[in-house]
Amino acid sequence: MRIRIVDAFTDRPFSGNPAGVLLLDSFPDDAWLQQVAAEVNLSETAFAHPLPPGGEADWALRWFTPTTEVDMCGHATLATAHVLHTTGIATGTVRFSARCGILSATAEPDGTITLDFPTSSLTRVDAPEGLAKALGAEPVAVHDTAAHIGDLVVELRDEATVRGLAPDFAALAVLSERGIIATAVADRPDGAYQFVSRGFFPAVGIDEDPVTGSAHTALAPYWSARFGRDELTGFQGGARTGVVRTRLRGDRTLLNGHAVTVIDGELHG
Repeated sequence: MRIRIVDAFTDRPFSGNPAGVLLLDSFPDDAWLQQVAAEVNLSETAFAHPLPPGGEADWALRWFTPTTEVDMCGHATLATAHVLHTTGIATGTVRFSARCGILSATAEPDGTITLDFPTSSLTRVDAPEGLAKALGAEPVAVHDTAAHIGDLVVELRDEATVRGLAPDFAALAVLSERGIIATAVADRPDGAYQFVSRGFFPAVGIDEDPVTGSAHTALAPYWSARFGRDELTGFQGGARTGVVRTRLRGDRTLLNGHAVTVIDGELHG
């Protein structure tokens, strides 16, 4: 069967966030899906199969890290939609049925793809004991996110602090359900992006995720409230980086970006 590696939230290879994509006739057993994801060894591998016409979704979609299945993943959804559109399997808007509900992906005239995801709620919480030490930086504010995400959004002092983080991943792994999103206002918010972030997910087998689409369903309302704007651009990453354009639409968040296929091969197993 065909397997693709797609770099998401970038317009050039070897940047953004890579995801494995497999289009199947149906889902095999969970153990096989997890074995493939472990073999691919990227932050997520997406598995999708077509659904009968006339329903509320066109494709069933699941995502696995090297160690576990997750409820929501933005970059691997973008990667899957990119494969469907570039191979001619789909045009226009594709609807996915996933553990977090119905998601959609729309191909735009400029070659980008816009994802329609549920907006995360944010609840201000006290910083867990040990968070500052594990991150190596003192939080300005900490917020918990909604179901299907399970991250802590941790605002830090400035962009330089976020970029310079060198966390203790073992210590971070026990501090949230899924991960830690460190974020700050951009040094030049009137420039190409308004906020920065990095995502750490050692609890699900990923020390750092380069560009986390699902996290932007929380970052978008967080920073939109701060800037008083519904449309913002976020820059995420450490060694690899990417850009996510966000549009807040009440209980939905639109995430827009490019994707590039870098490997198109055959899976034996």
